[in-house]
This record gives sequence, C-alpha cells and structure tokens, in this order.
Amino acid sequence: MSTEFTPVFLFLAIAVATGLSMLAISAVLGPRKKTRVKQMPYESGMDPIGDARQRVDVRFYLVAIAFLLFDVELLYLYPWAVSQWSAEPALAAATGAAGLPTAGVPPIFRALVFWEIMVFVAILTAAFAYAWKKGVFEWR
Repeated sequence: MSTEFTPVFLFLAIAVATGLSMLAISAVLGPRKKTRVKQMPYESGMDPIGDARQRVDVRFYLVAIAFLLFDVELLYLYPWAVSQWSAEPALAAATGAAGLPTAGVPPIFRALVFWEIMVFVAILTAAFAYAWKKGVFEWR
C-alpha cells in the first residue's frame, strides 16, 4: 500500500480513538442518578405546558421564511463583494506578481455584474416591502 494515504488513515484512527475514549470516559465518570426532574422534558427553561402536537400560529412560519429570504441574500452578496473588487492586473504587476492570473470579476464585466446584483437587491427590497405591507413583521 502506498504511503501517501498514511496521514489520512492516521488522522481517521486518532479521530475514532478520541471519540471512543470520550464515550468510555463519560460512561465511567458520568452521573447515573435518575430523578423525576431530570427525566422531565426541557423547553427553554420553562415547564412544558400542553401537548407537543398542538397547532402553531402561521406567524412563526412567516417570520422564519422572511429570515431565510434575507439570510440567503447575504450568501449571494458576500462572495460577490469579495470577487467584485479584487486586485487589478496593474496592481498585481506593481507588487511583483506579474504573469499570475488575478482572481475575481474581470474589469470589463464589473459594471454588468454590479447592475445584476443591484437588480437582485431591488427584488429583495420589493419582497421586504411587500411583507411589511402585509403585516408579516407585526406581532399581535
């Protein structure tokens, strides 16, 4: 067998050994006393009241969807911001990195990419305004 995979197998062996040793230590040293309070379900520091299968108000889901909408927006904006304003070829030449490819959006496409992102932000702003108008963010 080739020795190029030895570090990978060594890492896996250490990871498995660490996990198994943590399980063994917790089984030996861990507390075993079961009381009624310890067996009770825990729900945000309060005693659970009622059935877990009760109906949930739709407002919880609307807020969650609005959060996901703007969370996904940031997933698109951060990589764009990093690649949009990366090093120019002239700057790379001045720093001694001439001949190396520069990362990011080529300068001729930066205006196009910028306006595409602005359209994306405008659509998300319209979605935010629509949600606000419909009262999604009001907690009655």
